[in-house]
Amino acid sequence: MAEFVTVQGMQIEVERRGAGSPLLVLLSEEAAYEGSSPFLAELAKAHELIIPQAPGFGRSQRPDWVSNPDDIAYIYLDLLDKLGLKNIPVLGMSLGGWIAVEMAVKDPSVFSKMALVSPFGVKIGGPFDRDIQDIWTLHPNKVAELKWYDTDFNKRDYSSTPEDEVAIVARDLESFARFCWEPYMHNPKLKIRLPRIKVPVLFVWGDNDGVTTTTYGRAYSEQVKGAKFVSVPKAGHYPHIEQPAAVLQHVNAFIG
Repeated sequence: MAEFVTVQGMQIEVERRGAGSPLLVLLSEEAAYEGSSPFLAELAKAHELIIPQAPGFGRSQRPDWVSNPDDIAYIYLDLLDKLGLKNIPVLGMSLGGWIAVEMAVKDPSVFSKMALVSPFGVKIGGPFDRDIQDIWTLHPNKVAELKWYDTDFNKRDYSSTPEDEVAIVARDLESFARFCWEPYMHNPKLKIRLPRIKVPVLFVWGDNDGVTTTTYGRAYSEQVKGAKFVSVPKAGHYPHIEQPAAVLQHVNAFIG
């Protein structure tokens, strides 16, 4: 069931799915793909999922002043206030994981636990170290190899997809580039703010992630006191899509 909630003057699409204890789910840049994934379907058997679409994703509006995940974090904090949600567990994937971290450093009491799957958001190495692969300038075939252990997951047949759904995919991609291009895939201030996170945190990574490697993931997790890091075999940047059962096992054991 989807509804629109007015936040900071914009309409944010929010879907509720499943039954059980509430779980905030912040989707990745592959939001259109994740929406129909077996992973979310299985997760909804144990939890009531609250799934907002970020500004510019899905059918959510995107005012011109929204320019980065830092802005989205404030929007989502106000959204949770409107929905009466506080001290809730969150599952954030890739871009969604970055937004969850931005929210947590602003309001350490907003979440009870944080499960983060391959989040972007911080710069680990020096100014000339490439922590995160530049997916905008590489050949699409190379990007597919970096994103996926099994590149068949990258193949999409849009010939039979309704035009409005294809438009959403294109809009998601445009918004992702808008929010994460400069500075590239990180907030320079976020690493300094990570000690503000006081709740249990689980980082889940794909062993074969070529966009943000497990080396990056482990270093990211080490910046958060007490955080746990687990990796999933035969999975790239989206392990929850390639290996849903394995990721579900980790997430459910952590969230409870």
